Amino acid sequence: MPVNRRNIQPPSLPVRKVDGRVLYSHVVSVDGGRSIFVSGQLARDAAGNIVGVGDMAAQIEQVGENLRACLLAAGASLDDLVRTTTYTTDIDEYFRHTEVRMRYFSAAMPTSTTVEVKRLSHPDFLVEVDALAIVDIDS
Repeated sequence: MPVNRRNIQPPSLPVRKVDGRVLYSHVVSVDGGRSIFVSGQLARDAAGNIVGVGDMAAQIEQVGENLRACLLAAGASLDDLVRTTTYTTDIDEYFRHTEVRMRYFSAAMPTSTTVEVKRLSHPDFLVEVDALAIVDIDS
């Protein structure tokens, strides 16, 4: 069954923009398809090393690459994302690096929630993202 996807910005809600770029969709409506749930991805490389200690931009990039790898392994791409949840230890610093985030999420414009937390699973982690993607049943 093919996926019928619509990104929706209700006219009664403000559109969140940073540096003139829309950050997410308020609603993503999907009919059909196969759901792919991705657990929270952290800034670890393939060997398990923490990438970008103290560098939010580097950590956002590594998390984006890890999400890309997870989706690829499941037969999907970043364009198939419909939902992300981001946890960050410094929300102001996180939003200073929207250009990095947009390299990974702008095409899909998934729904998005971003939350500042006191700490992640290791004190050197600054950001974690979990995600939901939907692809055609045959993918």
